[in-house]
Formats: sequence, structure tokens, C-alpha cells
Amino acid sequence: MLYGKHVILGVSGGIAAYKSCEIVSRLKKLGADVHVIMTRNAEEFVAPLSFETLSDNKVVRGMFEEREEHDVRHVSLAKLADVFVVAPATANVIAKFARGIADDMLSTTWLASDAPKILAPAMNTAMYLDAATQDNIALLKARGVMFVEPDTGRLACGDVGKGKMAEPCNIVERIVDLLRPVRDLENKRVLVTSGATEEYIDGVRVITNHSSGKMGCAIAEAAAERGAEVVLVHGRMSVPVPDGVMKAVRVNTTEEMLAAVKEEFGQADIAIMAAAPADYRPKQTYTSKIKSETLTMEFVKNPDIAKEIGAQKGERKLVIFSAETDDLLANAAKKVAAKHADFAVANDVTKEGAGFYSDTNIASLVGANGCVRELGIMTKRELADVILDAVMQNYGA
Repeated sequence: MLYGKHVILGVSGGIAAYKSCEIVSRLKKLGADVHVIMTRNAEEFVAPLSFETLSDNKVVRGMFEEREEHDVRHVSLAKLADVFVVAPATANVIAKFARGIADDMLSTTWLASDAPKILAPAMNTAMYLDAATQDNIALLKARGVMFVEPDTGRLACGDVGKGKMAEPCNIVERIVDLLRPVRDLENKRVLVTSGATEEYIDGVRVITNHSSGKMGCAIAEAAAERGAEVVLVHGRMSVPVPDGVMKAVRVNTTEEMLAAVKEEFGQADIAIMAAAPADYRPKQTYTSKIKSETLTMEFVKNPDIAKEIGAQKGERKLVIFSAETDDLLANAAKKVAAKHADFAVANDVTKEGAGFYSDTNIASLVGANGCVRELGIMTKRELADVILDAVMQNYGA
């Protein structure tokens, strides 16, 4: 849900700092890249190692700590942020943010960042209701800072009142509401193919390929999050069908995949052919296990799924994939023309970071109008949104 999104989480010195570990955990499960900045007082409540373990990133602490990166750390983090969250936000840091004081890494990075900002206050009730704190909160709200209001209950000091930090699930929900993709595919049906097909040789053997299904599932997940009704026609995959998919159709052979795609294509608005169907199948198959010392087989060409539906696509959008080992752009352009596709997602599978089982990809978008957009290395989930953006922008038309 938050793949490709960068969250800067500031943790200041309150007893609620331990709850921020759950915030990091929840954000990571949603796919976000989380960087934690801790104040010195926060370290008295939670060890930095806890946040480093949960976030998979080094915790940023002092302004002058030794580091390998040759950058101005508070500026680089400020630029990286898609959202800047501070939880817990004590009365002290709220005051510093309101008055522009920048005397540690958290307040300096806050001042340098123009990302959307969220504060989750946590303090004693009297401190929260104090006129100075309320003035600071009002000032920050006037500047566009968002607040997740504290809860009312028994506080660590023994008092009962407003001041408890909001529950981590509510803070994460606010972050998701801010960062989740636009719902630009509502009332659209998206057909996605994924994974590898298998062609039977005998009762125990098949011919297949290395497709993992990761790319197709990333597209299906992204489309569902953007509001689409998603139909996933898939072969063998190393990953599960993602949440949000309306209908999943499991097939084995290329001919089975073609039949399923034809059945679903009539109701689709967009078809994205991310599967890797086997191009050939044995001319003769055996029900029993072959045990001969040598084996000679003849193969026949399988139907071209994308070409067959491309011939009848009409006003629908058709995106194909072109996995190549040489002449990447030329081969992709030929496929776009032959299959009447809007554009192809072309990738050289021999490149490091672009293989079938990799979580990343290096692709180019090759349009029917001859346009080419080369993309750098990115996660397959990030690429999925790039592809859907291109569809909605009529790329290649």
C-alpha cells in the first residue's frame, strides 16, 4: 500500500516512545521505507537498536555523529520525506517547531523539510492544556501541520485526562490516508496475467520458465489499491495472490491461459499481460512417466495470447511485456506493432536487478507511437504504479 513512500518518524522524549516501535512495524508491513530520528531524551526510553531492527535503517541521532554518507544528513532526510511524522511529540518539541528553533537533528530536519507534517502529541494533561502549548499547536495548524489528537485516559504520571498519545493504528491510518494512491481506477476492470505456464511432457514433468509472478502480482495489487476491479489470470507463481483482487483464475498451460483471458477480456477496460506463457509445447505428451535412456521431442508453437486479444481490443487499453536478452527496444517495438498494444514494458532480463526472481526491475516503456521512456532500477511495486500512471495518461497513443 505504501511501496515507494518514505516516512520520516521523529521520536521525542516521552514515555509513549515505546509505542512508536509499533508505528514503524505497521508502516514497514505496508511497504513504506521508514527513517527514524531520535532525540537524546527519547534514547532514555527506547534503545535506537529497536528502531534500527524494525526499520532496517540506521537511526539518526546526533547532529555530528560519524557517518559514511557524504551528505548533509538533515537536508537529505528532509528531501527524502513523503511525510514527516513526530510521535510522540512532547510539549518541548512542539514549542521548538512553532518557534523555528533548530538545536538538534530532529528540529533541524523538521525546519528543512517541506513535506506534509503530522504531529501526535503526548504529555501531561496540564501541559497539553497550558495556554503556551495550545498557542503553539494553533500556530502549527495555521501553517498546515496536521495533528492526531491525543486520547483521554490515565497518564503515566497518574493523572487522568487528555494527553495520551493516540494509538499507533490511528496514527498509521492518518499516514495512509495522506499517502495512499489516488483512486483513479474506480469503476474500471483491470485484467492482469501473471506467472509461468507449464506444458506437460509426461505424468510428472513439465516445460516452463523462470517467471515468479512478482511483477504481475505487484500490478494487480497496485490496481486494486487504486480502486479497480482486478481479475488475475495466473500460472505458477512464487508469491501469493495479493489482497484486493476481485477474482483469481489459476491455469496451467498456455492454452488454458488463453481461454481464461478470452473469457475475461470482454468485460475488461484495461489488460496488462505480465505473465510469461510458454512459447512452445510438446507435440506429443505421455500420461506415464518416461523412463527411456534417451528422449527426442518435437515441439509446436503455442498461441500468442497478447496478439489474439490485441486483434479484438477495440477501445480497451492493452499493455504487454517484452522480456529480452538482446536488441531490447527494437524487439519491444516490433511486439507492440504486431500485437496492437498501446505500449510495452521492455526489460533486459540479463541485467543485474532485472531478473525474474528479483524484487526490482529495470524497464523501458515503448509506445505504439514510437516514444520510449527509459526507467532506472526500481522495485516491481514502484514500477507497477508507473505502468498504471502511463495507462491513465494514454502513454503511447
